[in-house]
This record gives sequence, structure tokens and C-alpha cells, in this order.
Amino acid sequence: MAVKQTGQKVYRTMQGKPVDMDLLRKRYELTPAVGNAKVNARGDELGAGGKIIRKREEVLADYYRDHPKAVPDVKIAEATQPKTKKAEVKVEVKAEEPKTEAKKENEWVEDADGNFVKK
Repeated sequence: MAVKQTGQKVYRTMQGKPVDMDLLRKRYELTPAVGNAKVNARGDELGAGGKIIRKREEVLADYYRDHPKAVPDVKIAEATQPKTKKAEVKVEVKAEEPKTEAKKENEWVEDADGNFVKK
């Protein structure tokens, strides 16, 4: 996951020397972090001898997949309804089990206004 940088971060020390923070971050990205976390500065898990066991992307994917309080990916679309009825909100959850095509076609029908309603 690349983080979008908004500009070059060059600071000046008290003695007037320039310090490029982005360059330092890139240069020491694979250096093991100080402490007992067994990760490098990027967030990769390290094993014996400082070898990368799991990359940062795999660690984050496992965390968000297994985390009990993680918010599911939800897509909300409001259907346009006549003013006499309340607007329905359709919620699609990506984590649903795939349904057969026959069931999907039979559950929803398009009415004269172009809205999809349940049978």
C-alpha cells in the first residue's frame, strides 16, 4: 500500500543542514526496528537473521480478515420512490455467499418506473 506524498519534506537543522525525511524513510525501510516487535520499519514480520517472513500487506490483510470488530464493506444505494412512500435503502454486503443465478433473477423484479422490487 503506497502512501501518497503531498510534497518533498526537506527540513533544515539548527546548523542549516538540509534533512530529507522521505529519503531517510526510504533508505531505512528494510532496517529492523528497535525493540522486541520483530518487524522492520516498513511493517514486515522478520524471522531469524532479519529475513522477511510475511510482508506488510499480508499482515494487514490477515488482521482485517480476522478482526472481530472490523467494519464490513457495505455499499449503500438509495432507490428513488414516490413521495408518498419512504425511500428504501438497499444494502449490499460483499461477504455474502454467492447465490445461484436462478435465485438472483427470481428475487427482484423491475416495475414500470424502472425500480427493482421484491416479488
